[in-house]
Amino acid sequence: MADLLDLHGRVVIVGAGIAGLMAALELAPQPVVLVSRDGLGRESSSAWAQGGIAASVGSDDSAALHLSDTLMAGAGHCDATVAEAILSESSHAIAALEQYGVRFDRTACGGYAFGREAAHSRRRILHSDGDGSGAAMTAALVTAAFACPSITSLTGVEVRRLIMQDDRIAGVLLQRGRQVEVLRTERVVLATGGIGGLYDATTNPVGNFGQGIAMAARAGAALADMEFVQFHPTALDTPRRPLALISEAVRGEGAVLVDQKRQRVMAGTPGADLAPRDVVARAIHTITSDGGKVYLDASQALGARFASRFPKIHQLCRAANIDPAAHPIPVRPAAHYHMGGIATDSRARSSLDGLWAVGECASTGLHGANRLASNSLLEAVVMARRAAKDISGRPTHSPGGVAKVPPVALPAADPETVRPIVSAALGVARDGTGLRAAMAALLPLARGSDPSADPAIVALSIAVFAALREESRGAHFRSDFPVAMSGSTRRRLCLDDIRASAHTLLAQPMLRSA
Repeated sequence: MADLLDLHGRVVIVGAGIAGLMAALELAPQPVVLVSRDGLGRESSSAWAQGGIAASVGSDDSAALHLSDTLMAGAGHCDATVAEAILSESSHAIAALEQYGVRFDRTACGGYAFGREAAHSRRRILHSDGDGSGAAMTAALVTAAFACPSITSLTGVEVRRLIMQDDRIAGVLLQRGRQVEVLRTERVVLATGGIGGLYDATTNPVGNFGQGIAMAARAGAALADMEFVQFHPTALDTPRRPLALISEAVRGEGAVLVDQKRQRVMAGTPGADLAPRDVVARAIHTITSDGGKVYLDASQALGARFASRFPKIHQLCRAANIDPAAHPIPVRPAAHYHMGGIATDSRARSSLDGLWAVGECASTGLHGANRLASNSLLEAVVMARRAAKDISGRPTHSPGGVAKVPPVALPAADPETVRPIVSAALGVARDGTGLRAAMAALLPLARGSDPSADPAIVALSIAVFAALREESRGAHFRSDFPVAMSGSTRRRLCLDDIRASAHTLLAQPMLRSA
């Protein structure tokens, strides 16, 4: 591991996707340490994003319209004040990305080429390199980070624990292989991505199981909205893991969902094939759980234009021996995005002094119960910039000593044991019986110290939040409580509360459904 002598006291950013890279760049010229277990931008959901970034910068659009769409998709659970503030910064976020080298697709006349996705009332999705938007944006930010002298990168290194002293952040525990060291710092930004790796069927990197959430929870941070996991309705249904994604933008260009009898799946549903993701995912799940098949048919809407309009998706389909120009594409729902995570305020501050969280590992309240498509990259950029501004305005201190940490390497975290539990009980449809079984299996794992412990902490948190929410709202669907209650409250719990709630819920008799 690199000599850490000159790195003590710097801001530590954990994770090198779009959120982490933006935070590092926006903090310049303040020295930062950017820590990634892989190379910068690799093993990042950001780099896999096909849909692009939602921004109300078109002549027929406004932040008010964007907010209305976001609140509608969020199923009455968004923090409207937070949502309005984030969405109003769309133009600033796009300008910042362009400053760092991102080039958005343009029309022949030179204006932005806007795409449309589900539940958006306007074409407001900006792409970079077509359906390779995430990779193109990430690559530009990585190039900018390498050129920024204030950023020191530690790659191939994992942050395994947050070190607390006197109720505030005092350092991070770094591990490479069996080598362990402490990097002293009073300022940590978690940008560690999502939880898709907890599921058998996911469109995310399988190694992403919520590492940042687990670390923050262990340190005592409050978590919020953990029950809300978004399942993308149209993952390419093949044996490949993780599953390839068929972007919503394909439906935005007119492709339709059909069953094995070639009947329209979304006919008669408000919004039809561009209904909110939770609605579409449940419709497909209902068919596939009964043994049926669902396909995305682009043959009429796109036909021969498919390859030029969606070159990356075309390659994915052809690799699976599917010609999307002529034949329907088999699809299924898959875990795609987590609306919950580390509870943060409008400045990206967590409940722990010295800890900020940005990107998918954070829960700001923007997405509510169901993320509006492509709002996540906008949130990542805006909140990374806000975190950087907040940190820059904070007085710095020379890091003192921290309590001695035993130089013992922790076992590599592995979600394999947890994955079948999560997939069975915490999927598109949930019920009390399954949630109780999941909590009973996860609770001892979350208290243990083997490779499943950290994934089990995250999974247990989802299960407890889901069990406490006895209603169906957005991406959280309870078959035993299928109706939404009037009003919705964001729940925040720390790990001790989560464990105590699990014990209480398991000790209670099963309640009769509403």
